[in-house]
Amino acid sequence: MDRLVFTAMASLKQLDNMKLKYANALANASTVGFKQSIQFATETSQVAGPGLNTRFVPMNRSNDELVIDQGPLITTGRKLDIYLKGGTVLGAQAPNGQVAFTRRGDLLVDQSGLLETANGHIVLGDGGGPISVPVGMELAITNDGTVTATDPVQPDAPPTVVGNLLLRDATGIRMVRRTDGLFEPLAQRGKGGDFQGGPAAPEVQPGSLEGSSINVAEQLVGFMDMSRSFEIKIKMINEMKELDDSGTTMMRYA
Repeated sequence: MDRLVFTAMASLKQLDNMKLKYANALANASTVGFKQSIQFATETSQVAGPGLNTRFVPMNRSNDELVIDQGPLITTGRKLDIYLKGGTVLGAQAPNGQVAFTRRGDLLVDQSGLLETANGHIVLGDGGGPISVPVGMELAITNDGTVTATDPVQPDAPPTVVGNLLLRDATGIRMVRRTDGLFEPLAQRGKGGDFQGGPAAPEVQPGSLEGSSINVAEQLVGFMDMSRSFEIKIKMINEMKELDDSGTTMMRYA
């Protein structure tokens, strides 16, 4: 009976971790360019401590590897909004200064004249440095990631190239989510840095954004299934407690 309760309690802990994963996915259902991580993988772990070495417990191992799929296209008409096509990822500067990547395409110019994402990450150029924008210029982005500036006083003058976005094709590259929300290759976990892109040419679509790839209905169904499993485990533990109390009572009268 103790083994059954121990196993049920271990399962409750794993279900609690899954609840956090579902909650995080639902909370980002409307986040621009949000990508879902691969679901939990089940593995068994040996129980440490005194006792037989044959004790193993099933565990759910969290996997931060991303599913770089194509999210829904949202047309905005805004010149600094870009929709990253296929497996394209955009280079950004992490808070610790490392080179990382994102799928957010809602770009803007900060107070210091640098191009950044709407959530505050500085956008990097193909040379690895930030893209500085001239004051008072109208910006536009081409399909290959070239950032151009036009003087509104001279609209007929040819646009000036101010930088090229750091774009990489992540097709076939195992990407993981960092603690700061940005992406990096699995082979460079914790180190950041640029990587050799995949076979496809990176491409963006100006005037549009990529919506979250979270399927709300699928996440809700999974959340409800997890809640039912949680309730079943609680009932099982309560029933085991009642059986244990009944056995103790019977031994008292024996």
